[in-house]
Amino acid sequence: MKFKSEFLHEIKERGFIYQDTDIAKLDMIMSKTKISGYIGFDITSDSLHAGSLIQLMLLHWLDFYGHQSIALMGGGTTLIGDPSGKDQTRKILSKNEINKNIKNIELTFGRFINLKKNALIINNYDWLSNINYIEFLREFGSKITLNRMLTFDSIKSRLDREQPLTILEFNYMLLQAYDFFYLNKNYNCILQMGGSDQWGNILSGVDFIKKINKKDAFGITSPLVTNTDGSKMGKTADGAIWLNKEKISSLDFFQYWRNVNDQEVSRYLHLFTKLPLDEIKKLSLLKNQEINEAKKILAYEVTKIVRGTEDADEALEIADNTFNSKIVDERLPNISHNETDIKNNNFTILDAIEKLKFANSRSEVKRLIKSDGIKVNDKLYKNNDLSLREYSTFKEIKIAVGKKKIGILKII
Repeated sequence: MKFKSEFLHEIKERGFIYQDTDIAKLDMIMSKTKISGYIGFDITSDSLHAGSLIQLMLLHWLDFYGHQSIALMGGGTTLIGDPSGKDQTRKILSKNEINKNIKNIELTFGRFINLKKNALIINNYDWLSNINYIEFLREFGSKITLNRMLTFDSIKSRLDREQPLTILEFNYMLLQAYDFFYLNKNYNCILQMGGSDQWGNILSGVDFIKKINKKDAFGITSPLVTNTDGSKMGKTADGAIWLNKEKISSLDFFQYWRNVNDQEVSRYLHLFTKLPLDEIKKLSLLKNQEINEAKKILAYEVTKIVRGTEDADEALEIADNTFNSKIVDERLPNISHNETDIKNNNFTILDAIEKLKFANSRSEVKRLIKSDGIKVNDKLYKNNDLSLREYSTFKEIKIAVGKKKIGILKII
């Protein structure tokens, strides 16, 4: 289907659309007038991670084409916990923990949507905290049946695996549907977007609006983005790829994208950058060694969006110095230790890597040494006694763990 709406055309060409409700009618409306649309964000942590990028980019494109983007912070629903796509009940956070998370996450949205113009950040605690439960059940409880809830994949998969699912979590679905109803009534919001795991919740909200507000409402979900091995995009052995720089450095963030699998480059360029589609098409044709240039562009563009141009420039420069020019860049992670301890083997390669926080345990470091996973000054480290004494006359040495982690040990 060819869309008349610039927004729908853009997100279709980039691969954002997985499921939709009456998208032909939505296209007709959006081609004639500006609308308001929203996405809800989980705030169980003090930062969003790379898994949220697809939703942030959807809000960006909605805002870019002159529609109103609403980032809905789940201050109220996070007090309950979203069962969608989860194997177990989430830890319940306190109100203070949630408020702290909100303050940190709010800073991220300004990089994707223009909050000085039309875009909004709203917290659903503002209305959910004032609900009269009896009145809520009388008006909305009969509009969604348990029969239908049990058909949603997010619920069905939990029950099939005999995972516990509480009444608290069933209420989450009612509350999220109510969020859409509330935004429609008070902000004239007609579109909810989200990940494919939110499909059931979105449909429930559309039903609320049609049955109670007597208005049209629409939903769009994006595909679940996974790595070629089936693992979640944005997850590594060391944890999540966080969007806030306090959680992960811009260099490490840059390197995550620089090191994605070749097969993922084209899709990620479409989803996570603002590059024109014709430019992405050219980059997607690159093969073998040339694809590394496309990966650099991907890493730079994503880092620029999430962290800003200054951080992207710095990360690119450090990466180029370190991996291409073999320059020891002073901005790399670094530690210092005295020469005497190193000479006497009282400070070993284990201590250095532990202090640099490049491994989860000393036994992991030993395994990496055996599998040729550690280099010191660009040469494989093979010392059975784990010493660094042969480097004690250097002012600084470069330690590399795998292909991604490089730091400096300064000898004082």
